[in-house]
Amino acid sequence: MQKEIYFAGGCFWGTEHYFKQIEGVTMTEVGFANGHTENPTYKEVYTDTTGYAETVLVRYRPEVVSLEFLLHMFFMAIDPTSLNKQGHDEGTRYRTGVYYTAPEDLPIIEKVFAEEQEKYATPLAVEKLPLKNFYTAEEYHQDYLDKNPDGYCHLPQSLFAFAKQAREH
Repeated sequence: MQKEIYFAGGCFWGTEHYFKQIEGVTMTEVGFANGHTENPTYKEVYTDTTGYAETVLVRYRPEVVSLEFLLHMFFMAIDPTSLNKQGHDEGTRYRTGVYYTAPEDLPIIEKVFAEEQEKYATPLAVEKLPLKNFYTAEEYHQDYLDKNPDGYCHLPQSLFAFAKQAREH
């Protein structure tokens, strides 16, 4: 059985590539979550007027990797105190968030958020909401860093290598 969770971690190219490295993740897809228009294009989302966040759908096998582990990995890849900005990318589309579809996931999400909050003096700027909507981004955005190995990414290469080696014990 597979489960799914949605992560907004700034630019979705790097966020997708990062999660693809993790053992137990079976599928990723980049798109736009929790906005207020229908079928948004990248060009529309880029204007920051649609309310969408660049988001990655992550499907995973819970018998291999837990939601708790994925959430901790997510926090390693973001600056959770930065509002609407990750790396050099700024705008509401680059906000960070965890969007869930299964209500039973919320206590796990709450637990990890509480653990992460203890590391910071300022409140986390990471959304924690039910998924309202998700639209798949255009094909050229899917697996972008596989297609364009030298493409722009706000995440360091070392993080991808770390994710590839990371195991839940």
